[in-house]
Amino acid sequence: MLSPGAGRRPTTVEDLVGPELMARLDRLDVASRQVFPGRLPGERRSKKRGRSVEFADYRTYTAGDDLRHIDWNVFARLDRLFIKLFQEEEDLSLHLVVDASASMDAGQPSKLLFSLRVAMALGYLGLVRRNRVSASVFGLPGAVRAFQSSRGRSSVQRLGVFLLEVAEARHAAGVGDAPREGFAEALKRAAQQPAGGGAIVLLSDFLAPEGCEEGLRALAARRGFDIYCAQVLSPGEIDPDAEGGATRLSGDLRLIDAETGAAREVTITPSLVKRYKANLESFCAGLEQFCLARSMQYLRTPSDADVEALLLDHFRRRGLLK
Repeated sequence: MLSPGAGRRPTTVEDLVGPELMARLDRLDVASRQVFPGRLPGERRSKKRGRSVEFADYRTYTAGDDLRHIDWNVFARLDRLFIKLFQEEEDLSLHLVVDASASMDAGQPSKLLFSLRVAMALGYLGLVRRNRVSASVFGLPGAVRAFQSSRGRSSVQRLGVFLLEVAEARHAAGVGDAPREGFAEALKRAAQQPAGGGAIVLLSDFLAPEGCEEGLRALAARRGFDIYCAQVLSPGEIDPDAEGGATRLSGDLRLIDAETGAAREVTITPSLVKRYKANLESFCAGLEQFCLARSMQYLRTPSDADVEALLLDHFRRRGLLK
């Protein structure tokens, strides 16, 4: 197996997202490329025309329109009937889906801890902007873990505690411990969770033993949501030579599958590493194509990436943040 996640496990919300990043996130908001009606009064402007107090535009009257919305002043001037349109408020959901399977607790730094920090930052942003934020975690043994839909700055601490408990649960689980649910089952459940419309962000290495296509199809079938699939890989997975630090990875090794506990003896040679890199690139390219073909955004990031840069650059460029 790859090296277990290095570094001190976070114990406070500030370990997940520090005050400097919080201050920068306070200037942003969650965005959506789609138009959604709100189930509850929200605090954002929608592209959809509704019936709030703020005027937006006119359109020509058609039979069946509510006569109360005719602008009679315009009719007096133009002798034509126009309906007043108003800006409708939009209530947006942000659902965070975190893969906490055993393979995510590998790498230096840990893919899971990186994913939890990204989830905390996005969740913080969504909550302080009064969007509905929920989270679900899969890949852990024991009970299914979920953070129920919440909004407001007062829920930030609860989200942080929830994610910290996920980190502790993964640390306590052993290699090969069977998860409560597989990749496909978890994503089917996640696709049913959010209400209304908005964005779903999936953080995973997508190294599911059973494959990930079935689960992604279920997620893609969720209408009304922009879906972002962030593939998190450790530096050692991207380049095995980086796994050994100053010493290149070579020789006879016994590798253990973090998901199943199965062991395999291998001899690491330059040609094997080259073939591994080609297979990894083919896998990631296939995953990206699979996502894009189903209108899901795909992003690949190493676990040593700067979280702030990932949010302020990559996620904003892809339309999740504004």
